[in-house]
Amino acid sequence: MTNEMNAVIGIAIPFLGTSLGAACVFFMKRALGDLVRRALAGFAAGVMVAASIWSLLIPAIEQMAGWGKLSFVPAFVGFWIGVLFLLVLDHLIPHMHVGSSEAEGPKTWLKRPTMMVLAVTLHNIPEGMAVGVMYAGFLSGSMQITAASALALSLGIAIQNFPEGAIISMPLRAEGESKRQAFLGGVLSGVVEPIGAVLTILAAQLIVPLLPYLLSFAAGAMLYVVVEELIPEMSQGRHSNVGTLLFAAGFSVMMVLDVALG
Repeated sequence: MTNEMNAVIGIAIPFLGTSLGAACVFFMKRALGDLVRRALAGFAAGVMVAASIWSLLIPAIEQMAGWGKLSFVPAFVGFWIGVLFLLVLDHLIPHMHVGSSEAEGPKTWLKRPTMMVLAVTLHNIPEGMAVGVMYAGFLSGSMQITAASALALSLGIAIQNFPEGAIISMPLRAEGESKRQAFLGGVLSGVVEPIGAVLTILAAQLIVPLLPYLLSFAAGAMLYVVVEELIPEMSQGRHSNVGTLLFAAGFSVMMVLDVALG
């Protein structure tokens, strides 16, 4: 299999995970309970934190080993740009998180279901960029990024995207949308991932020297989502320890995937 085909498959895997999760609307009769949603948010947070560390920040620092004690600089700079980028998007894009009664971002005429899709779409932007930058590094011949390590990230994100697809499609159904519309809403929330991945690959191919910055940029953006959205959600209400345990499970799964396959 060619490197390009590996990249195409790797980019498609997370989107497939979201789509399969969204398809749960055709088989499940009731919306996900609060406890289940919090548990899934914890699992997603664990996957994203582990991916940010093992798949993105560590390779970014290793690529700059020639800088000696200053090898952290590109990772530090890229990380903060990623955080600030998501902060800006958070304020510019109107959205509403599942389970919330208040919209965030600028005032808008958009309906609640649309803003719920936008919330998950915002969440998925850094994930698509992370997959894209990993495959950009692989295609550029980076010694620190192999086909297996890029695939590990794709699989990890796909695993946490499956429940994420259900988390968006099931509430949309509960909001009164048809099963087909709810499914399409879940699928559309994940479309940004392959688009973001392809755009990132195209950009990285033109500016390969910036790969360490791009890797850490994706990490910063993902961790912003974790701290701003997922951790508060998994900690709400009673039995918050369930979210914490699922966080540990998600972290462990992603860590095993990255180390074993990478």
